[in-house]
Amino acid sequence: MSVTDQGATVWLTGLPSAGKTTIAHALADRLRTQGHRVEVLDGDEIREFLSAGLGFSREDRHINVQRIGFVAELLASNGVKALVPVIAPYEDSRTAVRKRHAAQATSYLEVHVATPVEVCAERDVKGLYARQAAGEISGLTGVDDPYEAPQSPDLRIESHTQSVQESAAALFALLNERGLV
Repeated sequence: MSVTDQGATVWLTGLPSAGKTTIAHALADRLRTQGHRVEVLDGDEIREFLSAGLGFSREDRHINVQRIGFVAELLASNGVKALVPVIAPYEDSRTAVRKRHAAQATSYLEVHVATPVEVCAERDVKGLYARQAAGEISGLTGVDDPYEAPQSPDLRIESHTQSVQESAAALFALLNERGLV
């Protein structure tokens, strides 16, 4: 099997507006130009289609992460690079996804997009921080709901100190180091 046929899950975790999805799409573009099969499992799209009806309680967030982890592992075990830019705020949820991949002998990398909450609030791509500050929503991860940062991710990206292309290149270098590209 060539590396272009080898699947893997790359889970990008971090706060809302940290840059997870932007980095995932930049990496996906690069991988596709090299002949890799790639899918980006965007958290917002998954919530709309696969996890419709789930709220944002700890239990619902866990269920959502497990569903995404199942789909990612299924894709990865079939030769797709599954890029997963999903907050996944709880360590136990991410650990369960990692264990699912390990049980199936499917490659799994956890990447922490470690952008400070102040920078995320300034970016506020979806207006969540402004809505939370105005009292329109509550339970915003990293503000009034917990975010458990990974203690030992495979890679930590500080997107506030490097460009999107530099972040994607660092992630590509990790994939290369692990023999996945």
